[in-house]
Amino acid sequence: MKTEQCIYSTTTGWEKKNVNSLNNNSQLVFVFGNKELLKEQKHIDYLKTEYPVANIVGCSTSGEICQQEVFNQNIISTAIWFEKSKVEIAEEHINTMEDSFKVGERLAAKLDKEQLIHVVIISEGLNINGSELTKGLNSRFNKRISITGGLAGDQDNFSETVIVHNKAGEKNLVLAIGFYSEILQIGYGSMGGWDSFGVDREVTKSIGNTLYELDGQPALELYKKFLGDHAANLPASALLFPLSLIIKDTETSLVRTILSVNETDGSMIFAGDIPQGEYVRLMKANNDRLIDGATGAAEMSKMSIKNSDPDLAILISCVGRKLVLKQRVEEELDSVREVIGNNATITGFYSYGEICPTKPFEQHCELHNQTMTITLFKEV
Repeated sequence: MKTEQCIYSTTTGWEKKNVNSLNNNSQLVFVFGNKELLKEQKHIDYLKTEYPVANIVGCSTSGEICQQEVFNQNIISTAIWFEKSKVEIAEEHINTMEDSFKVGERLAAKLDKEQLIHVVIISEGLNINGSELTKGLNSRFNKRISITGGLAGDQDNFSETVIVHNKAGEKNLVLAIGFYSEILQIGYGSMGGWDSFGVDREVTKSIGNTLYELDGQPALELYKKFLGDHAANLPASALLFPLSLIIKDTETSLVRTILSVNETDGSMIFAGDIPQGEYVRLMKANNDRLIDGATGAAEMSKMSIKNSDPDLAILISCVGRKLVLKQRVEEELDSVREVIGNNATITGFYSYGEICPTKPFEQHCELHNQTMTITLFKEV
């Protein structure tokens, strides 16, 4: 496997970060960038000229990752040449959140072929129920195929996200990138680092990813009491105080982030399901623990490639982590680099949600929020 990275800025235009003479040989280009820039066809045309036979896939972000740097108003492209592995792309439009499960099913059905070993999802970030999307994928693959990926971002605006598939970015798309190989090793890991506090509160009324009541009280009203002065900046301020969802009769807990609030009925819409009858707890950030979480995700991902140095690392970290870490945000990238070694090309983005199994070697994916999620690739 070989890789080559380019960066676009409005001041300098396109520049190559490293040159590997991939040109006509690259099969896949990941492109992560500013929403408005990705809507301009000229940028996709540039990449088509540089890599004429490659599939170009990516999304808008809440921050672009290139090696150990974070950018906010740029485009980062990472072209990949696989020696013996193959790639296929499946695309689905999503009209409403209620279609999320069926979209996952259809994507999985399109890719479910011989030698498929892994799927990366790049999804619309707002008009989607990430939990239902992963359930649809899992229902088809039935723990046979590992799945990682994430939901597109839009800084902390929660206004619009776009997906790129061989043309300028557009809304309401979900992509599934299938990797087919006998020699490609895949490693993955996801970890948070947030601290929960306060008492457990029962979800007494919810439908899918819409939460109406906690402990019999209007959810938004109760949540605002917790936030105090931060409530004036909802929904963006909710990124600083996610909820921990405790899954009954398991040792598993998942973090859930608010996408929007409804002042009329006092409800909150989350990136994933908040099942009625489960319990949630408020969470807050500790910078050192967040960075430790990134280290843990890297260690988990490296286990699956037998602790050897990977060729490529895709990092998908939640925008909430970026807002909390502020000027320290690149420390979580440094911590990942220390674990995975210096040989790997690092790309990725800050997201509205992350997709990954909860444990190493597990092949049942979940939607996560507020985590660092890492996917490693190595051809052997």
